[in-house]
Amino acid sequence: MSLELFSTMRVVALPTKTNFRGINVREVALFKGEYGWGEFSPFLEYGYEESAPWLQCAVEAATKPLPKLYRTSVKVNGTIPALNEASELERIVNSFPGVETFKVKVGDNLPEDIVRLAKVRALAPKAKLRIDVNGNWNVATAITNLRAIFENIGPLEYVEQPCATIAELRELKEKLKLDIPIAGDEVLRKAADPFKVDLTGAVDILALKVQPLGGIARAHKLAQHHNLPIVVSSALESAVGISHGLALAASFEEINFDCGLATGSLLSANVGDLPIVNGEIEVKRIEPNFDSLEVSPERYKWWQDRVMKTWEQIS
Repeated sequence: MSLELFSTMRVVALPTKTNFRGINVREVALFKGEYGWGEFSPFLEYGYEESAPWLQCAVEAATKPLPKLYRTSVKVNGTIPALNEASELERIVNSFPGVETFKVKVGDNLPEDIVRLAKVRALAPKAKLRIDVNGNWNVATAITNLRAIFENIGPLEYVEQPCATIAELRELKEKLKLDIPIAGDEVLRKAADPFKVDLTGAVDILALKVQPLGGIARAHKLAQHHNLPIVVSSALESAVGISHGLALAASFEEINFDCGLATGSLLSANVGDLPIVNGEIEVKRIEPNFDSLEVSPERYKWWQDRVMKTWEQIS
């Protein structure tokens, strides 16, 4: 079935509005199956083994029906890249109409991080703020930076992945002495076996990303296994991938955090439209529009090879 599915592959290149995680163009592969389109879009530097769950998710999205959904739309947060240009920050904040939470990328420069957070706070004074460090701090730096941010900005909803390892996160929680919950992202999705990771005393909230974790069914098993509050986020996918993330968020009976599924606002072109209305995005399947977005034959061949070698990891 999957080899037949892969014959439907289309590959698109989606430019970003700003440099995000070093990315100016996001390439994604899309497959069409019985239940619609699935997306395979591990970042270009990922190897075949790390990409395998992403491909499992794409196959699931295209070939399996959705589980029971508990809501028809999902509350989302705005995502702020690591930049400080005032007019650009204002444009980005305004591109998330009605959202009540902003996740701000931080980590490389504390004074600039504080300025960025202050500007977002000024632009959206009633919004909750959370920060994402992508594991870039050691324990001592995390303690220093989080205390400085707390003193200058005030309370945070949570900090996502302040340090890279479980041991560091545990040590940080013991030493920080501030009421800032820690959300775990890379520590789960980059683990060789996310079911064997012991998050006890290290993480308060589980960040679930549907592609890196292998799809909706597997993400639910992980959430049940770790038994922590969850937030659903994206991996800068196209509208197709985001639609599967929205379905994951809608499939939890209880969800207590606005989800990081509005990253389509960071792209200047997309294969479909998932507008934010009053801080929420509707859960729906996307029928992609490929106009002028498909990659060159050489890039298509590269993706073909990548898909088949990644599939060998699964089959």
